[in-house]
Amino acid sequence: MSFEGDFQTIYTKFKLHFYREIFGNWTMREATLTTVETFCMEVIYAMQRPTINEFANFIRISQPNAAYKVNNLIRKGFLRKVRSQKDKREYFLEATDKYIDYLDIKNSYMHKVLERLEGRFSEAQLEELDNMFKIISTELMPEIPDFQQRKRDA
Repeated sequence: MSFEGDFQTIYTKFKLHFYREIFGNWTMREATLTTVETFCMEVIYAMQRPTINEFANFIRISQPNAAYKVNNLIRKGFLRKVRSQKDKREYFLEATDKYIDYLDIKNSYMHKVLERLEGRFSEAQLEELDNMFKIISTELMPEIPDFQQRKRDA
């Protein structure tokens, strides 16, 4: 049994839906994020308030290059720096409401699909699916840390 094709199809459908919604909404607002900036914001948001250094290390770019990308995102209003309460020399990168609104376009389709899952499958099947997702995330993808448990001071 090969899951690769089915998994790729699902992943591609999520991406295509997002791209279609983004392109469709460009007539209503300016397209201010470049492709690279979009990827940077997705990484920063997923990392849950990284420092510039943590962001640079994760995507394997120099700190000056990361600082340049971060400053452009701040200038465009998608990102802000928040000073650490513990170490006043340290700043955390935090997505603004402007980016959250942008992200909601992508997440709305995911929520729609999840609602359809709940309507299609039994509670036991959904529980098994959830267990499989947890195993995939924790055991089968060890190269990417789980940033969801991260707590940072403001």
